Amino acid sequence: MNYLCLDFEGVLIPEIWQYVAEATDSKDLMLTTQDLKDYDELMQLRMNVVNEKNIKLSDIQEIVKTMEPFEGAENFLSWARANFQVSIVSDTFYELAWPLVEKLNFPNIICHHLIVEKDKISGYKLRQENNKQKVVEALKSLNFKVFAAGDSYNDINMLSNADLGIFFQAPEHIKAEFPNLLTADTHEELKKILQENI
Repeated sequence: MNYLCLDFEGVLIPEIWQYVAEATDSKDLMLTTQDLKDYDELMQLRMNVVNEKNIKLSDIQEIVKTMEPFEGAENFLSWARANFQVSIVSDTFYELAWPLVEKLNFPNIICHHLIVEKDKISGYKLRQENNKQKVVEALKSLNFKVFAAGDSYNDINMLSNADLGIFFQAPEHIKAEFPNLLTADTHEELKKILQENI
């Protein structure tokens, strides 16, 4: 059986922090891993904003509950789960992502945890450093053929270490930096590439 690792935000769902940015009028929260290569720098920026603006975890969770997966994401994921072992491998957090995991019928997700004290987000705890790449390496060590799809700088190691890595709706500046990776702009295109390479 082949294994498929999918990024969450940008592949199956919109960017959570951008929704929070719009709801709280916080321009700095519009930045994502498509903009900044250093994940810790990005998260420190986010932590600063939520604390300066007194944005609580429950505030963000209420915003996330209003979000919906991308059109076509649920059908694509159903097809993928029928043809692969599938894990979402994401740099999001269980405390934020769970309402959207529920809307996609609870796929397996490997991500991180926020540190929360009395509803205040005080930090975050990574599952492990370079988690996405290490998940792929672990699956390959179990003799799975691993496919992966993602859209951002933090997906590069995952995509490059998979047997087949595919950009999904990645911005042009990232695709230009990594021209060796295949690209798909729709879930149907992604499905076609996967079918051709199973």
